[in-house]
Amino acid sequence: MAASSSQNGIQLLLTAEQEAQRIVNAARTAKQARLKQAKEEAEREIAEFRAQMEADFQRKLAESSGDSGANVKRLEQETEAKIHHLKIEAARISPDVVSMLLRHVTTVNPPPRTYIVQNVCTSVYFFCPFASIR
Repeated sequence: MAASSSQNGIQLLLTAEQEAQRIVNAARTAKQARLKQAKEEAEREIAEFRAQMEADFQRKLAESSGDSGANVKRLEQETEAKIHHLKIEAARISPDVVSMLLRHVTTVNPPPRTYIVQNVCTSVYFFCPFASIR
């Protein structure tokens, strides 16, 4: 009876080990299935996010390029206004500039004469604006 009892015990242990192996294999398979499902969900979310960001980019690009005509028109108007202002200012100060140029061109102011005189006693040269050349 002891032999059959030990035989039953060994058989029971082998059965329990096989059952444990089936549970571990089932858990491993379930884990791999969950990982695969999570990976597919992540890829789908990434694709949706990428599509949304691309759509936002295209929308903003269309909005900004649509405004470029308005920006060009606004810049042309500002440029014309500045040119008009510069022409008015040029016309306003033109007579003063012409008279100043004529005054400076027609007025001659020669520089004062400066002569070099040698002191015979000390042989030192100095500038004397009032001395005349002899």
